Formats: sequence, structure tokens, C-alpha cells
Amino acid sequence: MRQNYRDYQEQEEQAEYDAYGRRKKKRRRRYIPVTAAKMKVFGCVTMLFYSAGVAIFQNGLLHMDNYTTTELYDLLANDASMMTLAGWGAAFQMIGGLAVPVFAFLLVEGFRRTSSYRNYFLTLLAFAVISEVPYDLAMSGTFWDTSSQNALFSMVICLAMLYGLRMMGERKGFQYRLLQIMLIIAGVLWCELLSLAFGLCEVLLVAVYYLLYDKRGVKVLLGCAISIMYVTAPLSGYLIWGYDGQQGWHKNKYLFYIFYPVHLLILGIIVYFFL
Repeated sequence: MRQNYRDYQEQEEQAEYDAYGRRKKKRRRRYIPVTAAKMKVFGCVTMLFYSAGVAIFQNGLLHMDNYTTTELYDLLANDASMMTLAGWGAAFQMIGGLAVPVFAFLLVEGFRRTSSYRNYFLTLLAFAVISEVPYDLAMSGTFWDTSSQNALFSMVICLAMLYGLRMMGERKGFQYRLLQIMLIIAGVLWCELLSLAFGLCEVLLVAVYYLLYDKRGVKVLLGCAISIMYVTAPLSGYLIWGYDGQQGWHKNKYLFYIFYPVHLLILGIIVYFFL
């Protein structure tokens, strides 16, 4: 009886009442709470699908770079097995598109939570440099290719942009809002000039998730609209909507950094030596 009374008291203390003294009903969650750790695991798994789709199917088995568009169309039209491989490659890349908004969102979370922007920036830059050779090996079959750079460089550009957006956001005035817009445009241009993977989409998503941080519904909808360029990517909006602000399992933060160059290196070795 005493325990039941205590439970009742706790419920009364936590209860909310409207202006007429009526007890408000608590809304049930219509989504599964998502931690940052779960989002990182999801991002890594889906990214692996994307990398495998390009490295194994597109480059290793189909050798798409060796054909013109017309030649490739004729080859796929006349060879059912090649068409099947192309279908699998496309499916893997579509699954991989789910990772794009997830990592953009996590970058914003990391920027807002980090105790040292300098260390965060240098760590990301270091792993971007380390990942370049594995990226080139997996994506183009060579040890050095300047036609495209890995996605971590896109995140480095985004992180630099976030620092500028925060500086301008602390000041009032139209000119500072204009400078924020110019920073976003500069981020897009740098990504396009350097041919950074996912650059355009990442910059726009990071800007939306940061500037509209407290407006969950709006930022999720805009994020879905931007990420539609990767077809399946808007589906990741569910994870962003369900994010509960908790870190979750977080024993070694470098594990997720290491995963990127390691998985690319393994795929690159498979393509270079076995396919």
C-alpha cells in the first residue's frame, strides 16, 4: 500500500495540468529513440554498402570506366549477367545513400558538443589525408587519382564552414546573415572545385541541420528535400527525427574514424589484386 501511494505521489508530481486544472494526457512516442552511437553504426554499415557497390560491382566486375556510355548500354542490353551485376551495384549504392544525411547530422552534433574544435578539426583532417590512398584504390583501382577526393575532405570543409557560421550567428544584423549565406556558397564551391565525394549535399545538409537546430520538423523536412539527390537518403530522416540527444555506447570514438580508411583499403585490395 505504501509503495502504491509513493508511486501515485510521483505520478502527481510529474503530471502537468492545463489552465482549467485538468490533467494533461502524456503523448506517447511514435518513434524509437535513437542514440548517436546507433546512428554511427547505421552510417558505417550503409556506407560499406555504397563503397562495395562502386568498388566491387562498378569497378571490379563491370569495369565501367573502360566503356563509353553507348558501349556500356549495348553491353548491358545484350548480356543478362552484366545487367544483373549492374542492378546489384545500383542497389548497393542506393542503400549507401542512407549514410549521407546521417553523417551530416552527426558532424553538426559533434561540432556543438566538442570541447576542442581544434582537435576535432585536426583529427578529421588527419583521417581524411590517411583515407585518400585507400579511397583512390577502391574507387578507381589506382594508388593516386586526382579526379575525386574522399568524403572526409567534404566534412573538413563543412566543419570549417560551421565555425564561420557560429561566429556570424553570434552577431546581429543583416550583413552577418548575408555572410552566413556566402559561407555556405563558398563551401559548395570548394567541394565542387576539389571534386569531393558527396560535397554539395553534405554542405547543404550541414548548413540546414545547424541553422535550424532547434526546429526539428523543419530541418528534417528540408534535409529530406536536399538529400533526394541520393534517392533513398530521405529515409534517414526517421533516424534524425528520433534522435534523443544521447551518445549511447561510446567507448572509443576513434573506432568510427578508423573504419573509413580500413574498409576502403580492404575493398581496394580486393579490386586491385583479385578482380
